[in-house]
Amino acid sequence: MPITTNNIPKIYENAADFMPINGTDYLELYVSNSKQAAHFYKTAFGFQSMAYAGLETGLTDRESYVVVQDKIRLILTSPLKSGTDVGRHIDKHGDGVKMIALWVDDATYAYQEAIKRGAKSYMEPVVEKDKDGQVVRAGIYTYGETIHLFVERKDYKGLFLPAFKKWETDYNPEPVGLKYVDHMVGNVELGQMNEWVNFYEDVMGFTQIMSFDDKDISTEYTALMSKVMSNGNGRIKFPINEPAEGLKRSQVDEYLDFYEGAGVQHIAVATDNVIATVKELQARGIEFLRVPTTYYDVLLDRVGPIDEDLEPLKELGVLVDRDDEGYLLQIFTKPVGPRPTMFFEIIQRKGATSFGKGNFKALFEAIEREQEIRGTL
Repeated sequence: MPITTNNIPKIYENAADFMPINGTDYLELYVSNSKQAAHFYKTAFGFQSMAYAGLETGLTDRESYVVVQDKIRLILTSPLKSGTDVGRHIDKHGDGVKMIALWVDDATYAYQEAIKRGAKSYMEPVVEKDKDGQVVRAGIYTYGETIHLFVERKDYKGLFLPAFKKWETDYNPEPVGLKYVDHMVGNVELGQMNEWVNFYEDVMGFTQIMSFDDKDISTEYTALMSKVMSNGNGRIKFPINEPAEGLKRSQVDEYLDFYEGAGVQHIAVATDNVIATVKELQARGIEFLRVPTTYYDVLLDRVGPIDEDLEPLKELGVLVDRDDEGYLLQIFTKPVGPRPTMFFEIIQRKGATSFGKGNFKALFEAIEREQEIRGTL
């Protein structure tokens, strides 16, 4: 259940919410083949056809398909010719998240406040209109080439955005139970984590709600550090990772090498029934990281009583962790593209507001096994 302004956990109370954000409006991924990517996210992840922009709507340089599942909207964008910014981005980074669009009541105000506090402008406020009203969008740069767009749609009654038309298809597989974006993790270069923590504090009024160092997130071979930033109502959470010194190359090092810079490492999407969702995703071909079955031998001793039967969790590879507010269930896909970069987390929160600290060691050892297979450890 999304966190509401009437029920804000204590960890979010110190956020300076001068830039109120209602939630994640959409994520735009630059991908090499938007039509095939849309088919993949529909078939494998249960998204539905929503909107389209391209040659049929007057665009000549790119094509975009929008897919939706509950409150999650993905724009999948590809270039239509050589020499475009979209194509250059894909050539350098591979498929990945370019735009994190944030739903606000006043995009111009949000943009002006961010610029006043030191943000670099990506796009000044633009009013986009059609017969259904108007949308205002503006954008700023954040880590790497990632963009935050502020989207104001209080005067718009249309399907998605004015540049898009409805996309109707006969092929619409059933949803798998994904509800909303829980959080998004960014990987940044060594020594850059605190710079971006300060950016979110100073420019966007976020607060640091958690911190993990290399003692918390380490194995025999690799380590990383992470700080979690959140806006005032807790609906937007951005963990920021940087590599830490280890005997071998960490997952963050691998990401930075293959993404060729900082960027979004994974998108965590919420479900109300992780067992049903993961069963369906596996049936549709999604591959997940697996921890040794010995993880489950002491699970209940570590986290205490849970509502779920242990056997299905063990069979699927779902991890469990507890904090002072409750517990969570989580599992991570393998990378969804050819480069070992972006992946998804499926998460179900049963009161917990944390991020699975008790699972870090087992999870990272599983990632290291995949790195060893790829020859990148």
